[in-house]
Amino acid sequence: MRTILAVALIASPAFGEPRFERIDTPLDDHVYSGGWEHFVGGGVAVFDCNDDRLPELFAAGGETPAALFLNEGGMQFAKGDLPELTGVTGAYPLHLDDDAEIDLYVMRVGPDLALLGDGDCAFRDGTEEIGLPQTDQWTTAFTAWFEPGEDRPTLAVGHYVDRSDPDGPFEVCDANAILRPGPNGYEAEELTPGFCPLSMLAAKDWRREPTLRISNDRHYYVRGGAEQMWDIGERRFLTEADGWDGPQLWGMGIAARDLTGDGRAEVMLTSMGDQLLQIAGRDGYKAAPFEIGTYAQRPFTGGDGRPSTGWHAEFGDVNNDRLDDLFIAKGNVDQMPGMAMDDPNNLLMQEEDGTFVEHGESAGIATLDRARGAALSDLDFDGRLDLVVVNRRAGMELYRNVTEETGNWIAIDLVQPGPNPGAVGAEVRVNGRLQEVTVGGGHAGGDAGPLHWGLGDAGSARVEITWPDGTQAGPLRLRLNGLHRLVRE
Repeated sequence: MRTILAVALIASPAFGEPRFERIDTPLDDHVYSGGWEHFVGGGVAVFDCNDDRLPELFAAGGETPAALFLNEGGMQFAKGDLPELTGVTGAYPLHLDDDAEIDLYVMRVGPDLALLGDGDCAFRDGTEEIGLPQTDQWTTAFTAWFEPGEDRPTLAVGHYVDRSDPDGPFEVCDANAILRPGPNGYEAEELTPGFCPLSMLAAKDWRREPTLRISNDRHYYVRGGAEQMWDIGERRFLTEADGWDGPQLWGMGIAARDLTGDGRAEVMLTSMGDQLLQIAGRDGYKAAPFEIGTYAQRPFTGGDGRPSTGWHAEFGDVNNDRLDDLFIAKGNVDQMPGMAMDDPNNLLMQEEDGTFVEHGESAGIATLDRARGAALSDLDFDGRLDLVVVNRRAGMELYRNVTEETGNWIAIDLVQPGPNPGAVGAEVRVNGRLQEVTVGGGHAGGDAGPLHWGLGDAGSARVEITWPDGTQAGPLRLRLNGLHRLVRE
């Protein structure tokens, strides 16, 4: 299938089969709970808030208070200090104010919050300080980007069903919002029509233009809606005349990664039933052929033959063989009888021919709880991507990647002075393989950690950077098997 993705085959040695080890930590006791307003959400944010290169975790709790878990090394975590925050559906780490400390945008059923970092993993409620508008809406999606000349990010906030509408819940999707930084705080403008989003991602689209992608839940918009693309520069929705004809999905999560090497990111959209991989080309997106192996439409173990329900999706090279793999969190919304109840998470490993093969059970991650948010991230700084999963009405799961015979790797963390210290919007190519620094996507949570590449048996790393303003840097030759913090001069 590599011919489908238009990439030439390159011979490489065999690398280890993926293996994960379940780790017992305080995460096991944290549960995402609640009634129908918490059927969705349940995200986890991954970020380093004390600059020790070991990322912390912020987990949504729904009716349970949200929790901060401090990384103590060796895959051990301890509860951190937070104000009691309930109604939390998810969170995304980013820089919301003008200092160098990482902050959190906290999504809630009710008014959202800004938790501003004070260093050493201490946070304060900075909602009023940054002028974040307060509404009683149900936030289920988020993304952010930096406009030229602005010292704070522009925020896109996705609102689900309008809880105040007596005619709901069906066909009463709430309005979304664009929050723009102004002299007296953030100023809100409605983004309509809204079709009940469960994920948003601001990133370059197939045209290589910055675009806001919105993945919507057909269960509530019922008809008349679709997946949306909003041009950030022109401030308008794309149409068929632009080459965009959005599919209708029970959209829940977004993952993006350039799988073909052409500089355009393919996009994974999770849903109830089929999970849709869109292949990017010069003229737009095309649905990947069924044979590619990413549709993951039914459980692969557990004995339940009904269709699957996909939530968080994320690309990452689990065995560092230079081929990006795909994790999908799975779980019934609650008790939907037409969908699988025993619905294991997927670990789809990419093969040399571009197809994906299920390894979830043999890798040790095929649990049957109702998964929601998740993250693939190197939590113990050993060069292998570990896994954390948030479950609805069940404890979180933490897995150490113990795969043997992995390939070489490199991790890159970009830093620039002034506004946008995390270089959101930058692009990095390592040995020709592109990743973009983004905030958003997944389901209800994201990772602000370094970008990670598996390099297989490559003997060197050639790194090229395009900073957010278009300035080029490199090529640089960097050592393998380590983290590089690249600071813009």
